[in-house]
Formats: sequence, structure tokens, C-alpha cells
Amino acid sequence: MSDHTHEHGDACGHDHDHDHDHEHEEVLLTLTDENGNDVEMVLVETFDVEKHVYALLLERNNPEADGIILRMEEEDEEMVLYNIEDEEEWTRVEAAYNELVASQE
Repeated sequence: MSDHTHEHGDACGHDHDHDHDHEHEEVLLTLTDENGNDVEMVLVETFDVEKHVYALLLERNNPEADGIILRMEEEDEEMVLYNIEDEEEWTRVEAAYNELVASQE
């Protein structure tokens, strides 16, 4: 998983007051952590920064834990998630995410 995390609290970037009259399907992903353990994650939100799309993921069985943000790229018609290893990229993504959260408050 990623070395970068964010604190997940009331301002996690997900609209908790949305309309529940429609069907809301969870997008689940299984990631392998640094110890080789499978961890089921929920895709909470995606957002764009420059020319890339990023995914905010929370652990399904521990939603109060820190979330992770990964870069999404399409390869051979499949979506692939990548760790953000470049500090400059991480700084841009973190700033964009914080701006997104602030705009939803």
C-alpha cells in the first residue's frame, strides 16, 4: 500500500449527507499490504490532479483508520492503482485533496 496516508475524520472528502434513496454500490478492492496480507478497501472518492486521476480508499473493516490515496491509470482496459512515490506529486495531490475537502464543508 502507500507510504502516504491522510487522517480520516468528519471531513474525509466523502459527502455523508447524500441522498440514500438511490442504490449506493460499494466499490471494493483487495490490496496487498507491505506484510503480504490482503486488505479489503472501499473506493470512497476519485479526483483529478493535472492529468492524473487519484483514488481515496478506506479499509472496509476499519473505516476509522487512515485512508490512502493512490494514482489510477488505465492499462489494457483495466484500472491499475499505483503508490505515489514522488514527493512533488504527493505534495500536489495532498493540496488538491485538502482543497476538495474544504470545498465540501
